[in-house]
Amino acid sequence: MTIGVIADTHSLNIPPGLIERLKKVDLIIHAGDICDAHTLRMLRKIAPLKAVQGNMDETQLKKELPLKEIIICGDLKIGVVHGHTGEAREALKNAMASFKEDKMDVVVFGHSHQAQSKQVGTTLYFNPGSPNDVVKAKFFSYGLISIEAGKIKAEIIRI
Repeated sequence: MTIGVIADTHSLNIPPGLIERLKKVDLIIHAGDICDAHTLRMLRKIAPLKAVQGNMDETQLKKELPLKEIIICGDLKIGVVHGHTGEAREALKNAMASFKEDKMDVVVFGHSHQAQSKQVGTTLYFNPGSPNDVVKAKFFSYGLISIEAGKIKAEIIRI
């Protein structure tokens, strides 16, 4: 199984190369701040989508999308959260706190716009960065998570 991971798209154009890559995944995870219904609809047409709400999403999206999601992939559990609830500017700590009562294999989060892949104990914390933010991101990026035979491989892809 291959999962395309994005976050913090903020109603901005998603690079065409990324859209083409997402057409080849089994699932898209969006870790919040989609911001508008048009982008949500577009992503749903590309591949199956799991998404959570972010702090900048339109009111309608906040009504439709959960604050956090747990995805089961075989024996593996992937938690998804934006990372904005909790201590300001501490997306990783907020993501960790969101799933402190749940044993996750991977926690996908966003909010900081900074790509990060960090193993803490038995959990991989994975932030794909932003594919299109020209203000906060050090570089444009997205993530790919591959699951084969119960093993997880996660990588940050620079655009």
